Amino acid sequence: MHRDASLYYIYDPMCSWCWGLRPVWQQVKAALQDKVDIVYVAGGLAPDSDEPMEPEISDYLQKTWQRISEQCGVEFNFDFWTQNTPVRSTYPSCRAALVAREYGREVAMYERIQRFYYQEAGNPSLYANLYDLGEELGIPRETFIERIHSPEIERQLQADIALAESLGVRGYPSLVLKVGETPHFIRHSYTDAATNLQMIEALLPA
Repeated sequence: MHRDASLYYIYDPMCSWCWGLRPVWQQVKAALQDKVDIVYVAGGLAPDSDEPMEPEISDYLQKTWQRISEQCGVEFNFDFWTQNTPVRSTYPSCRAALVAREYGREVAMYERIQRFYYQEAGNPSLYANLYDLGEELGIPRETFIERIHSPEIERQLQADIALAESLGVRGYPSLVLKVGETPHFIRHSYTDAATNLQMIEALLPA
């Protein structure tokens, strides 16, 4: 383990490109977990909103899903678009991941929200759905509800967003390897884990 090296994975549970990177990221994480500290950062893609998604944004996202599916080989359940009223708001799902972080379940929550959204056509913009997912992961329901709306979780979300910005992140997913005090932005491949590993390992101290 390189004690002075951390690999930051900046994500949003409702970022479709994060879902696209998932197979490659799993390989990268498995290969590096004994070499560097892996730190998840909730980047916050879309602020709170109750407004239904505008048709042009919905159309754009559906085309994006199709492109990601073709490029990365991941599957999307397009029933989402006919079974829900889409809302352009990802902060609630980020907050859910941060509540789960307090229980050591951040990654489990992040991956559960992805499956709920992309495979089960569920809507993670709705708090009621997130309450169910928290309970499913073993977090007491009333505690989860209290925490997700708490000032502390809001402060943590803003801290994560600020950290992502300080690392130079402008989109999701992003990988940043920090060696000592120096951050290195990794221009990752969505399809080739070996290429990503090669870039990261080349930056690690001998």
